Amino acid sequence: MSEMNKPSQRELASMFSEFIDPNFVIDDAETLRPYECDGLSVYCEMPLLVLLPETIAQVQRVMSICHQYHIPIVARGAGTGLSAGAMPNIDGVVLSLAKFNKILEIDALARTARLQPGVRNLAISEAANGYGLYYAPDPSSQIACTIGGNIAENSGGVHCLKYGLTVHNVLKVEMVTVEGEIVTIGSEGLDSCGFDLLALLTGSEGLLGVITEVTVKLLPVQEKAQVIMAAFDTVQQAGDAVAAVISQGIIPAGLEMMDSHAIRAAEDFVHAGYPVDAKALLLCEVDGTLQEVHETIDKVNRIFDQEGATTTRVSADEKERALLWKGRKNAFPAVGRISPDYYCMDGTIPRGQLAFVLSEMEKMSVHFGLRVANVFHAGDGNLHPLILFDANADGEFEKAEEFGGKILELCVAVGGCITGEHGVGIEKIRQMAIQFNDLEIAQFHGIKAAFDPLGTLNPGKGIPVLKRCQEYRSIASASVSTAVGVAS
Repeated sequence: MSEMNKPSQRELASMFSEFIDPNFVIDDAETLRPYECDGLSVYCEMPLLVLLPETIAQVQRVMSICHQYHIPIVARGAGTGLSAGAMPNIDGVVLSLAKFNKILEIDALARTARLQPGVRNLAISEAANGYGLYYAPDPSSQIACTIGGNIAENSGGVHCLKYGLTVHNVLKVEMVTVEGEIVTIGSEGLDSCGFDLLALLTGSEGLLGVITEVTVKLLPVQEKAQVIMAAFDTVQQAGDAVAAVISQGIIPAGLEMMDSHAIRAAEDFVHAGYPVDAKALLLCEVDGTLQEVHETIDKVNRIFDQEGATTTRVSADEKERALLWKGRKNAFPAVGRISPDYYCMDGTIPRGQLAFVLSEMEKMSVHFGLRVANVFHAGDGNLHPLILFDANADGEFEKAEEFGGKILELCVAVGGCITGEHGVGIEKIRQMAIQFNDLEIAQFHGIKAAFDPLGTLNPGKGIPVLKRCQEYRSIASASVSTAVGVAS
């Protein structure tokens, strides 16, 4: 369809206002402004319209109209994402699922919860707590992020080491296709026939459809949970301690690491009792029966002592356990106290490469003249480097962006990948060419075309254009080979 046949902004607004409350068909610049970006605010774009439907039938009509007129659609949850995945398209609409915020059913016997996609992550556990149940994935933004957004990015959290990512905890979704049809993917039973489309959809970043209902599994609240905090004089020692714990067959509920920058920032912000003179800090949570926790905490404590921990501390009660985690979960905003701006990266590496990669990042930090604070899921190698910069200083953001790209390339070079839970969005689209070859990227395009033949769902995100990949690979491989070596 030619551009001249597309409805104007005013015509589209009028069309949508026929079945959506006109107060929730947003077309004025001032009210559109809060939707121009997600949590990665360095990438911004104003949408044509923002729509806030209230029913599935309204979502279906929106999708049908947009498909008919080739209008781009960007689905949005709470906007807490960190890869510009929810950044609008200038010629398209933002479809906000903010009004889909109801917990529809909690089945305590089956240990499941049926939800609308706008339900906050933390709200699931709050509602299930009365039944002695909870929802395991707990990203640091869980107080605000939505289950729909968690599915889009395959979010994890500090307890993903033992209990898995979103993909391991979602049983079924209801989705509206780009043409406006409703499909159900997955089941509440043990399995569903055919291709595993639920795993394909989880982490698809809004490229394949719009989720309108979710069924997740719930877990029983453990009898006991304790956190052991250990401080180390070097990052190498902390990395070795992580490997030692896992090598003993211990699977903690959570195993997190923070470096000195993050420790000081979090302690000043939360006052959790972190040792601010430590170069690295580990938080290891063990849960289960009283006896199991007691025995495992003793084992972990001995391992940390053997690996050179300068101090260790075990939470005495639930209040202290929550406080120790509060420091970790508030590390991102806390870093804002020591830098005007920061760029939060997300990459994953093999655990055995932890010390090497952190050492290489320190060298990069010197090269770029920018500090980096590290907070990450040490147990599964999911890094979250925070590159500190000042957006008001000429060229600093560009340096931070280049630094971040080099970190992702390093992750791939040591056998890891460019994302763990933040997604690709716009931020990492260039590095897709480093991780995947042309045949693999062509396969991604083929899957996208099967669900969205016109390419109107979240266009420009996640999958790079093939003709741009080779050029980026040649530039990146030359720079990586001269900048870093790979640990054996």
